[in-house]
Amino acid sequence: MGARLFSNYYETVSILLFGIGFTALLLNQNLVKKIIGLNIAETAVYLFLAAKGYIAGGLAPILAGDAADAVYVNPLPAGLILTGIVISVSVTAFSLAIIISIYKRYDALDLDEIIRLAALEQRSP
Repeated sequence: MGARLFSNYYETVSILLFGIGFTALLLNQNLVKKIIGLNIAETAVYLFLAAKGYIAGGLAPILAGDAADAVYVNPLPAGLILTGIVISVSVTAFSLAIIISIYKRYDALDLDEIIRLAALEQRSP
């Protein structure tokens, strides 16, 4: 099993990166660090998709001439990765804009502190 684990090093690295990102997303109370953890986890997913879509010696899926016996690379993972990158940049920008407005209102980035200040704000008339 150990030999197969290291022969698939792209997949192994992507799983480790996803674990790092997911752990950062769950355990950090700082909102900016949560966004960084989300970006690390997203990048791990893109690496995994790219590793699964790669075929050594594969050709671009363009039929030209007598290439009926050639091995072609599936273009779907590359399209999914590009779409995911566009979506993740948009989600990151939107999240950071929300974090900026939260910081302007509560002067804090710690999630527990923000929840405490929001509860105090609701109690006062």
